Amino acid sequence: MRCMALLLALLMNAAIAADKVKIGFVSTLSGPNASIGSDIRDGFNLAIKMNAGRLGGLPAEVLVGDDQLKPELAKQLAERYLKLDKVDFLTGGVFSNIVIAIAPDAIANKVFYISPNAGPAQFTGAQCSPFFFAASWPSEAYSEAAGQYMTSKGIKNAVFLAPNYVGGQDAATGFKRMYKGKLVDEMYTKLGQLDYAAELSQIRAKQPEALYVFLPGGMGINFIKQFVAAGMSKDIQLVVPLWGSDQDIIRAVGDPMLGLFSVGHWSIDLDNPANRKFVPAFEKEYKRLPTGYAASGYDTALLIDSAIRKVKGKIEDKDAVRAALRAADFKSVRGDFKFGRNQFPVQNYYLQVVGKAADGRIMHKTLATVLKDRGDAYVQDCKMK
Repeated sequence: MRCMALLLALLMNAAIAADKVKIGFVSTLSGPNASIGSDIRDGFNLAIKMNAGRLGGLPAEVLVGDDQLKPELAKQLAERYLKLDKVDFLTGGVFSNIVIAIAPDAIANKVFYISPNAGPAQFTGAQCSPFFFAASWPSEAYSEAAGQYMTSKGIKNAVFLAPNYVGGQDAATGFKRMYKGKLVDEMYTKLGQLDYAAELSQIRAKQPEALYVFLPGGMGINFIKQFVAAGMSKDIQLVVPLWGSDQDIIRAVGDPMLGLFSVGHWSIDLDNPANRKFVPAFEKEYKRLPTGYAASGYDTALLIDSAIRKVKGKIEDKDAVRAALRAADFKSVRGDFKFGRNQFPVQNYYLQVVGKAADGRIMHKTLATVLKDRGDAYVQDCKMK
């Protein structure tokens, strides 16, 4: 009898495969920056659709909420998904201030937050957490790549421009870490600002050789339109992160984008099996070419899929799920990458130029690798093993 009771207790305590997986997806889906969240959502949903509505073999239920770029609203949505809907994973965040508002709630509830975009520096170092993963990049990395590129080109002086929020401040830190020329000015705008006449006037007066601009979504679209219209593209080399010259901006601006340099961890022309599958599948499904945001959303879903598959659906076993996530056992559209100790990617960053493909469409062309196997500057401060 004692043996039977012991066996029954062991069976009751054993992890049992779930009957479905629930994802809370909190993202910016309205306003000038709605295209970012929409692309991440569409890439995420495409991966699930291509897996017949499943993640790791389990039926997937995705609860989608629009944070409207308001941290307090994002927090309300996250709390509902965590406490009432009992989601198994939380994801979707676009901007660092949103992620910083909701990731601590996920961590406190021992629910994995998988960032498809923002990778705030806070979570790379001393505040790293077993329940926080970035499936994208550390927030300083693109700007590090931009600084490295400008240094390698011998650009002697430059101006930096970004919105005044956590992501913009991280971008400045990353750029200054790698750029060895003279930083003529470090300019900050309001988050969501769409008129840059005053900033362009100040930049023209300073006459820098180059300008690095960190302006996601509608901010970047408006800035590039105004920069080109002001005739400044003839005298100042403009360098942007991938999203500053991606398909959403190309569709809005058109031919004036040609020749613009950018840096990123992914490009539409990366020649690997996963990317060759993803790009045409996304275009077929949504009738537009994918952006880097869509690529990260797609990879985020594949990461979760790989982890659930690895634990055979036993998603209540948090330690096993964490180990499976860290393994990153899936084919990424970016090519090879791995997680560092802080659960942020170690990966390549590429130099790209906007050009015309053989079919005449405007898109990125990869020119070179700027940073190879780059992690981040704070991993040594993370105490996780």
